[in-house]
Amino acid sequence: MKTELNYIDFTYQTDSLKEYNIPLSYQFFGKDLFSAPIILVNHALTGNSNVAGENGWWKQLIGEDQVIDTNIYTVLCFNIPGNGYDDFFIDEYEDFTPSDIANIFLKGLEILNIKSVHAIIGGSLGGGIGWEMLVKNPHLAEIFIPVACDFKTHDWLHAQCLVQKFLLDQNDEPLQKARIHAMLCYRTPESLNNRFQNKYNQEKQRLESEDWLIYHGNSLNERFSLKSYKLMNHLLMNINADEQKLEKIEARMHLISVDTDLFFPASEIRMCFEKLKTKKENVFYHEIESIHGHDAFLMEYKQLNNIIKPILKI
Repeated sequence: MKTELNYIDFTYQTDSLKEYNIPLSYQFFGKDLFSAPIILVNHALTGNSNVAGENGWWKQLIGEDQVIDTNIYTVLCFNIPGNGYDDFFIDEYEDFTPSDIANIFLKGLEILNIKSVHAIIGGSLGGGIGWEMLVKNPHLAEIFIPVACDFKTHDWLHAQCLVQKFLLDQNDEPLQKARIHAMLCYRTPESLNNRFQNKYNQEKQRLESEDWLIYHGNSLNERFSLKSYKLMNHLLMNINADEQKLEKIEARMHLISVDTDLFFPASEIRMCFEKLKTKKENVFYHEIESIHGHDAFLMEYKQLNNIIKPILKI
């Protein structure tokens, strides 16, 4: 598989009329470009373009002989500019919205001379950017698979992102504290209670659940930038694809929710499906059952694979 980091440099003016030089980085996996159907993968909040291979964050879904089979497809993933994976950071992160990221990804496809793709798939923030892309270019994809996300940020998620923003603006371990709060939103009470059952770590003199949260806070702090986290949280807070244009999307749409998701509740995604179903025939709804909440799209691979496999075969 080709896994090197590639770059496209161009000037971009944001919707807020700020001009930036964007070094858009990306990776290809699988078949040579234009020799096979292209699947565009949009990464989630702390993800990156490295979706497959030994260290790929979605390697249980994408790779040789996986459901998204790199023996069959060309897989492309852009880095959200400012995520830091390519050492590019954005100081004035509020200059950008998911609409801007969608524009940048569309510009990247244009420069690569990719006029259409077989499928767009993205989880959480990545799926939200997918909605924004397809509202802007309804002819772009044959299949759209947004996972654990909706076309807009609803009030509950906006509120949680606001708490994240408050924590990230503090001086005392901001990223660690924000990540601890986020982990409680990514999972569910049942998930944590079942896993830890109030077990106490005598050596560390704290609950094992507390130790787990602190570990995740410190772990992200070691591999992720505060600037990048502020940007990603801001993007998650501002997904807002034009609802009036959703029905114009030509792709066969398969909306996948998680029944216990606290970030993008299944009820909201079902509501989106029901509205679209009255106007479009090629829209479908699937639901992952899990006690783990939002993070189930990174954990319940058997269910996710079982849902996606027949979608790509149709």
